[in-house]
Amino acid sequence: MFLVGLTGGIASGKSTASSQLKELGCPVIDADVVARKVVEPQSPAYRLIVQHFGQEILLDNGEIDRQKLGQIIFSSPKKRRLLNSITHPEIHKEMFKQILLYFIKGYRYVVLDVPLLYFGSDPATQLSRLMQRDGLSQEEAEQRIGAQMPLKEKRGLASHVIENSGSREDTHRQVLRLHTKLKDFMEFLVVRAVAAAAVAGLSGLFLYTVRLLVS
Repeated sequence: MFLVGLTGGIASGKSTASSQLKELGCPVIDADVVARKVVEPQSPAYRLIVQHFGQEILLDNGEIDRQKLGQIIFSSPKKRRLLNSITHPEIHKEMFKQILLYFIKGYRYVVLDVPLLYFGSDPATQLSRLMQRDGLSQEEAEQRIGAQMPLKEKRGLASHVIENSGSREDTHRQVLRLHTKLKDFMEFLVVRAVAAAAVAGLSGLFLYTVRLLVS
């Protein structure tokens, strides 16, 4: 099994490609959805966050006020590291659980919808600095960071590129061709054996990530 990292530029139509892959029966794991899931009320990460940051970060319904918590961590690198130490292991575990489940079911690949796929340096630090400096929301900061890398450079890093400047039907045809290629990927059996050996760690599976760019 191998992983397909899906990303794209501002208003590139990444969600369209993601939806079409889902329609074709491809499993898609949205990193943003996972990040929200692991901090749902009464989850292990939720309890630790409330323990360290206090009840004042909660909304009336008991959920974490993401804006209020963001204001706290973006003004304090120490608290940001603390939050990351709580949430990141849970995010990795949840993503790994989902990947492993699809692996057991026999899927040839899993799509990981990751906004900042091309940034090898700490994306949380990049986001926090930009949000604090310019007063941006997380989505706005992610878009600006993504826009900093020229499209030509992104294309050079991508294994496959979906051109989304035409009609929805044209995008669908490209997604369909890509899906066929990925299903027939000849390294499937080799990667499956290596992934089984790496079952103890998500990083082992990530070695076989295909980068998909929607432009």
